[in-house]
Amino acid sequence: MLQGHFIDTLLETSYRSHNYTAFKVWEYFRGITAPTFFTISGLIFSYLLIRAKQNGTIKKRMHKGIIRGLMLISIGYLLRAPIFEWLMGKFSNYFLVIDVLQCIGLSLILIVCIYKLTLKKTLLFSIIMLLLGLAIFITEPLYRYLELPEVPILISNYLSKANGSIFTIIPWFGYVAFGAFIATLFYRYVERPKFKTAIVSGFFVFGIALIFGSSEVLMRLYYALDISILKEVAYYNYLFTRLGNVLILFSLFYLAENYIKQPLILKIGQKTLSIYVIHFIIIYGSFTGLGLHQLIGKTLEPWQAVIGAVLFLSVVCFISFYYAKTNEFVYSNLQKIIDKIKKYTR
Repeated sequence: MLQGHFIDTLLETSYRSHNYTAFKVWEYFRGITAPTFFTISGLIFSYLLIRAKQNGTIKKRMHKGIIRGLMLISIGYLLRAPIFEWLMGKFSNYFLVIDVLQCIGLSLILIVCIYKLTLKKTLLFSIIMLLLGLAIFITEPLYRYLELPEVPILISNYLSKANGSIFTIIPWFGYVAFGAFIATLFYRYVERPKFKTAIVSGFFVFGIALIFGSSEVLMRLYYALDISILKEVAYYNYLFTRLGNVLILFSLFYLAENYIKQPLILKIGQKTLSIYVIHFIIIYGSFTGLGLHQLIGKTLEPWQAVIGAVLFLSVVCFISFYYAKTNEFVYSNLQKIIDKIKKYTR
């Protein structure tokens, strides 16, 4: 994510061409970042939610999930707040566009609501999340160019890109739903002796099948059922293809689990929110309006962009390691503030 945003924001325009093999490869792998981000969010959050039922802490976990979702939504808006423009009396709707944090925050809230509606039955939750993911992906042509001019922009931005939203809840919640489904598989079978071999093989096989065979399956279904939307999805099949990429990535990382459990990587995992916030401020100039995007723009040569990305990644991680608290610290202190507010409003 860090190198992707850095290079995308600062690489000189003339090098953004598929005539350059390096850019073509980089662009393809960059396209895997967001699907992985959303899928792993759904997987981890849902797994902890389901485990909480077993541990008898389900109410606390659900409450914490709602608070976490609301916090992510708030931070998402805050990072785009043009404070200095507001002070000068300039206001625009761009502050209301939806990005990754709002989308993930709302997704976490939706998972909690769906899990509660399924009466906390894991099997039912598993089936619903799988069907929901499939439904969101298959109906993509219906909302691809969705515009909702009559709906308040605060709400429509979660569903439509017409006003500049980068991410919308559909189709991205589809990846979260598939992640939640995978979480139920881990919960049900992780203790079995050959689970790791089976899941790694399954991820890899299904990943390859989705990348190279999902379009053909969709076309066969179209010929058999004569449902035109299946043909439209098959001809613009980026959602299932990217899910295939994610599954292959999962298989490789889970296979190498024992080799990547290094202290540095574990520490990065504890600082993901801090890293996201810090990198957003440095690149896009949150609050001040002065970031690398404004100061440098798309001016870097490829070699400058590569070296700059490495330095940028190092600086962001250094700041998050030594000058920012862990995600859990942020969440726990936010909860304390909310508890105090509740206490004084009773």
